[in-house]
Amino acid sequence: MFWFYEAVGAYLGRVLGVEPQIVQSEYDPLADPVMLQDKLDIAFICGLPFVQLDSIVPGQLKALVAPVMGGSRYQNHPVYFSDIIVNAESNLKSFEELAGKILCYNEPGSNSGYNLLRYRLLQGGYSSFFGKVIQSGSHQRSIRLVVDGLADCSSIDSTVLEQELRDSPELSHHLRTIESIGPCPMPPVVVSQRLGTALINKLESALLHPDTELQSAMNRAQIQCYVAVQSEDYAPIGRMYDAAVRAGYEIIGSRE
Repeated sequence: MFWFYEAVGAYLGRVLGVEPQIVQSEYDPLADPVMLQDKLDIAFICGLPFVQLDSIVPGQLKALVAPVMGGSRYQNHPVYFSDIIVNAESNLKSFEELAGKILCYNEPGSNSGYNLLRYRLLQGGYSSFFGKVIQSGSHQRSIRLVVDGLADCSSIDSTVLEQELRDSPELSHHLRTIESIGPCPMPPVVVSQRLGTALINKLESALLHPDTELQSAMNRAQIQCYVAVQSEDYAPIGRMYDAAVRAGYEIIGSRE
């Protein structure tokens, strides 16, 4: 989606009359020195690291807007799901049948790929559920591992999965979703509070009322619109994370 983030950045540059600098971080959000030192003005970030960063540097970042995705399952709300996928040729039909199977996940800081799945295991009372756990590095890589039969299952951001299926329709013949976890608040666009109320309000208004060029990019990304959100909307994500840690289920596949 970096192409889309570039489109949003370019649009905000047009609105503000500035030349934006748009970068993809090389760091985990919780270890990004630019973010931790409050040197970023705006960021696209997953809900889980946003909540975690707020506990490290309280009030530094503010959730501004979040996208509403196209598709009836989203019901015109800024939410998404975590889809549990398996190879279409497998006999796996339920979450319970994944016991002892090979799980691949994108990375432990992911809400859809790790946090929501871990909370699902906690709710089900499972411990040491999977037979093997592999970190893939990305949702796209996880999808490929399941398609190639190198992993039995994975937990994928529903919006990412839908985009992959649009880009590569043949994948639909190789994948099957056996359960969806959620809904959960969509990853927000966040801003630094040091920008001040006037500029923050201007940025919010701009994203709520895109010009034709940005709307075209949004249509391509299957985003209906942006809507205003509050930082408090993401608190449930943090509570799920904290519940898993308190229960000793910090790592999927082991419970100490």
